[in-house]
Order: sequence, then structure tokens, then C-alpha cells
Amino acid sequence: MASILSFSTIPTLGSSSSSSSSSRAFFPSRLSSLSLNHRYAEAGVKDDFRSTTIDVVADVKTERVVVLGGSGFVGSAICKAAVSKGIEVISLSRSGRPTYPGSWIDQFYLMHLFSNHAGDVFYTNWDEILFGATAVVSTIGGFGSEEQMQRINGEANIVSVNAAKEFGIPKFIFISVHDYNLPSFVLSTGYFTGKRKAESEVLSKYPNSGVVLRPGFIYGKRRVDGFEIPLDLIGQPAERILSAIENFTKPLSSLPASDLLLAPPVNVDDLALAVVNAVTDDDFFGVFTIEQIKEAAAKVKV
Repeated sequence: MASILSFSTIPTLGSSSSSSSSSRAFFPSRLSSLSLNHRYAEAGVKDDFRSTTIDVVADVKTERVVVLGGSGFVGSAICKAAVSKGIEVISLSRSGRPTYPGSWIDQFYLMHLFSNHAGDVFYTNWDEILFGATAVVSTIGGFGSEEQMQRINGEANIVSVNAAKEFGIPKFIFISVHDYNLPSFVLSTGYFTGKRKAESEVLSKYPNSGVVLRPGFIYGKRRVDGFEIPLDLIGQPAERILSAIENFTKPLSSLPASDLLLAPPVNVDDLALAVVNAVTDDDFFGVFTIEQIKEAAAKVKV
């Protein structure tokens, strides 16, 4: 089942906030204008209808992010992190509602399920998905035949980048992959060439705001067909060990395929926080390595 899910933060502005929160999802810009009418009376006057009216206009920055593949392992973590930071999220996914536990998952409503191709970027009604968005995050990727990997890792992301650009979305964030110093014959396969083509499209269409994150092995608690796979049992100690011996292993980093063993794993929650940093920081753009991803996450981690 494919679906589009909308996540939003819990209103905190009193009785009128629920209506303003829901309407905020349809604002076409990052700045919404708040106008306050204030009537005052001088001391000793019960009610002075002739008193001056003060108009206070405040610009409030809002963020609304579209996450492509938001029900997956990485996509769900991004949705969760974004919601926790007060960012509205629309998840476009072919697999329906995320299966990950947590109260954050209840902060969504099903927007539509009108098409057999719903959630497929090749058939998506972008006008409906992108309206009011301030950024698009793509976690699209996968394995298969050469043709399938070129289509999933490359073409699907390129279509998404161009749709976002044509709609005027100011930022695009792409989850790519570390190259592990693999030999050229491996990097020429559909998985890597598709990813690199997508990267080129992001950086070409968004030279001053596009973000490419290149994590290595991503660990965390991953759910597959209802079963939880504790990748953190491997990834967490490996990250600590490799980080501790990094100064000793650097000379080996030039060896072909050395990073298959030496590249530190990345916690999925750190990757998600790096995305949040990219969404909220206008000066955050370009290609980011494993270490830079962790540094970006640390800036917003509390």
C-alpha cells in the first residue's frame, strides 16, 4: 500500500493554535505574517475607543519538509527527528504507514491514496505534495539489476530534483553513499553511478542550497516485515573502535576498498539530525562526508 503521510508538531499556542497549525501546512513561503491588533486606554480611563490602534507584525519562520521514502529505515528516523524539532513533515512512500514504534508516529494523517502509483515519484502529483514545502529530502535508493539500480538510485532522484526545482522549493537534500575507496569497476555499477548522477543533479540545480550526505554503513534498530534487526549491536561498538584508532588507520585509507573495514558506521539518528541541520541552516550546503555528517548532527543534538 502506498501513501502520503503528513506529520506535524503538537500545537502549543492555546485554543486557537490547532486551526493555525493545520493551516500552516499550506503556506507557500517560509515566512508567515502574524498581525496583532492592540487597543489601550490611558490610566484612569475605563475604555477609550478613541485610543490609538497598534499593529504589530512579526515574521515567523516555518519549515515544511517533504521526505521521499519516509516510511523506510532512514526516512522514518528523519521524520521523527524533524517532528521533534518542530518541523512539519510530509512523507511520500510506497509502503504506507511507518511500522516503527513511538508516540511521534501518531502525529500524522493520511492525505491521499488515490492512485495505484501513489508514492511512486514517476507518477506523483507534485503540485499536491510540494505545495508550501521549504525543503525536499530524498532517501530513495535500492539494489537490484543494473537497470533497476539506475532507475531507482539515479532516475527517480533526478525526477524528484527537477520537480522540486520547477516548483520553486528552495532546498533539496539527498542521502547518498560513501564510495569506500572501491575500485572503479565496482563504482561503475548501477548502484553507485545512479547515486552519483543524482548527486550531480542536486548540485547542478541547487548550487547554493543543495545538500548531499554520504554516510557509510548506517546502523540502528531496523524493522523488516515486522521483525526488528538490531544493527546497533554491530554498528555502535564498531563506530567507537574505529573512531578511537582513526589516527592509526589514516595511512591505510588510500588502499583500494580499505574503507569497507575502516570507514566508521553512522548512527541513523545522527544522520537524521544532520538532515534537520541542513533543513534549518541556510548556510548548510554541499557534499558532506561521514565525519562532517556527525559534526552537523552534534550541532542540533540536545
